[in-house]
Amino acid sequence: MSIPALVGISFLMVWGHMTLAWLVSLVKRDASVARVADVFWALGFVVLAWAMFSFTDGYAPRKYLVGILTTIWGLRLAGHIVLRAWGQGEDYRYQPMRDASGPRFWWTRYFKVFLLQGFLLGLASAPLLAAQFYGTPARLTPLDIAGVVVWGVGFFFEALGDWQLYVFKRDPANKGEVLDRGLWAYTRHPNYFGETLIWWGIFLIALATPYGYWSVYGPIVITVLLLRVSGVTLLEQHQVQRKPQYAEYIRTTSAFVPWFPRKA
Repeated sequence: MSIPALVGISFLMVWGHMTLAWLVSLVKRDASVARVADVFWALGFVVLAWAMFSFTDGYAPRKYLVGILTTIWGLRLAGHIVLRAWGQGEDYRYQPMRDASGPRFWWTRYFKVFLLQGFLLGLASAPLLAAQFYGTPARLTPLDIAGVVVWGVGFFFEALGDWQLYVFKRDPANKGEVLDRGLWAYTRHPNYFGETLIWWGIFLIALATPYGYWSVYGPIVITVLLLRVSGVTLLEQHQVQRKPQYAEYIRTTSAFVPWFPRKA
C-alpha cells in the first residue's frame, strides 16, 4: 500500500474516531465531560500508531518501538486529562463558542473542535506512518536511539510537570496562587515543552528511515499548536486575567525551554 493511500486511511480513521468523541459528548450532554475532545486526541495517536503497524511492512523492532512509545504517552495523557477534569465544569475555552452559537453549539463544536482537532491529529501523526512504512535500515540506528532519548526527556517533563500542577491545584491553600516550584521554576510550561520533545523524538525515529524526513511537518504542527494556538498563548492570556501575580512569573521564568529563573 502506498504512502498516499495510508494517509487517506489515516484521515478516515481520525474522522470516525473524532465523530465518536462528539457523539459521546452528545450522549452525556456535557460539552467537556472529562474533556472529551482532548482525551480522544491523545487516544487517537495510539489508534493510528497500531493501525499503521498493521498496514505497513517496515522493520518490526522499529514499528514496535514507535507503537509502544506512542501508547505510553497517549494512555498517560488521556488518564491525566480524565483525572484533572473529574468533577470540573466546562472548559473556559468553549464558553465564547457556546455564547456565540446558541442552539447550534453542538454542531458548531463538531466542526470547530472535534473535526479540526482530528485534522490536526492526522497531520501531526505523520512520523508514526513514516517510521513504520520503510523496511530499511533493518536495524536500530543511532537516530533511533537519539529519538528514544529525546522522547524520554520529553516524557519526564510532561509527566512530572502535569503531576506537580495537579498536586498544587488540589491543595486549597494554593487557590489563586501561581506554581513556581519544581519544574515550573525553570519553565512556565514544562508539560508543553515535554510534549513537543516527545514528538520530535518520534520524528528522529522516522528520520532513521531513508525517506522519513518528509514527516517533519508532524512535530512542527505540534510545536506551533502548543506555542501559538491552544497552548502557551491562550493559557497565559487567561492566567494574566485571573492572577495579577502571573505577570511577575512571566518576567522571571522562561516561557518554554527550561532555564534558570531571573531574579525578581
